[in-house]
Amino acid sequence: MTQVAETLDLSSDKALDRDCTTLSRHVLQQLQSFGPEAQDLSALMNRIALAGKLIARRFTRAGLMEDVLGFTGEVNVQGESVKKMDVYANEVFISVFKQSGLVCRLASEEMEKPYYIPENCPIGRYTLLYDPIDGSSNTDINLSLGSIFSIRQQEGTDLDGEAKDLLNHGRKQLAAGYILYGPSTMLVYSIGKGVHFFTLDPSLGEFILTEENVKIPEHGAVYSVNEGNFWQWEESFREYIRYVHKTEGYTARYSGAMVSDIHRILVQGGVFLYPGTLQKPEGKLRLLYETAPLAYLIEQAGGLATTGTEDILDVVPKQLHQRTPLIIGSQQDVAKVESFIQKGQ
Repeated sequence: MTQVAETLDLSSDKALDRDCTTLSRHVLQQLQSFGPEAQDLSALMNRIALAGKLIARRFTRAGLMEDVLGFTGEVNVQGESVKKMDVYANEVFISVFKQSGLVCRLASEEMEKPYYIPENCPIGRYTLLYDPIDGSSNTDINLSLGSIFSIRQQEGTDLDGEAKDLLNHGRKQLAAGYILYGPSTMLVYSIGKGVHFFTLDPSLGEFILTEENVKIPEHGAVYSVNEGNFWQWEESFREYIRYVHKTEGYTARYSGAMVSDIHRILVQGGVFLYPGTLQKPEGKLRLLYETAPLAYLIEQAGGLATTGTEDILDVVPKQLHQRTPLIIGSQQDVAKVESFIQKGQ
């Protein structure tokens, strides 16, 4: 390295050292308050960050440890085979939030019913909804994965333990985001005041602000969809795929981990699709744990998220594990997919 390059690197480090905005500090700055509610949200985001650090550490050592990779042999409430990392990540979120004093309930796609923390319920008025590991099929092959999260405020007493207040539209979310486990570990969040990127600095053990008020491009070249399901879709989606195949400027990118694909689209623009099929028109993705949190985030960045006929954030679920189709991304690209759906009606 030349002396000039060394000087540039040192000056860059010093500039970063002067203003390392941590996640908890950023939340308080966003809310412009040190009141109880602001401190609650800051503490909740800190707990999510801690869960992310623990899961990231497990991933980095997965190949070196026994009994980490592979399937458990069990099937979850969704009828899906459970990976060992799914179980571990779910337990991490429970363990981390048991100690928070803020969260009364945790609802996860890995659990049939919400997990209640009785000692927190008299004072904890928040619920964490989450997908502990998004993209489980990538676990054993060392590709990117993610965790998706959403925070809601508990409404009512929920004495029957049915969590019926969670059966509400996505605009009730106080915060949402995801953690991306890739070459670096990133946490992306919104509390209704824009979308912000944080990167985990392993030497500090802190998520540091790396980009603020991120805006998704109005149009992008990327379309992300599992084309292996082509013949299972309604004709309108097949027509859209034929359109991008014959139109110059489009490129396909699909990783099998939704968080990874949507992060790419958030940065570069484009559209992610997970349509329903002719046999299962409701689709595969869970509204409360996956599509609503990501829709909240993308809308805050200036994008759109829809089922094809209704904004995801307006969908009111009838059950905790309700599924929805998903079309999400840049405004122009989502609108283009919707135009094919409207033609087919």
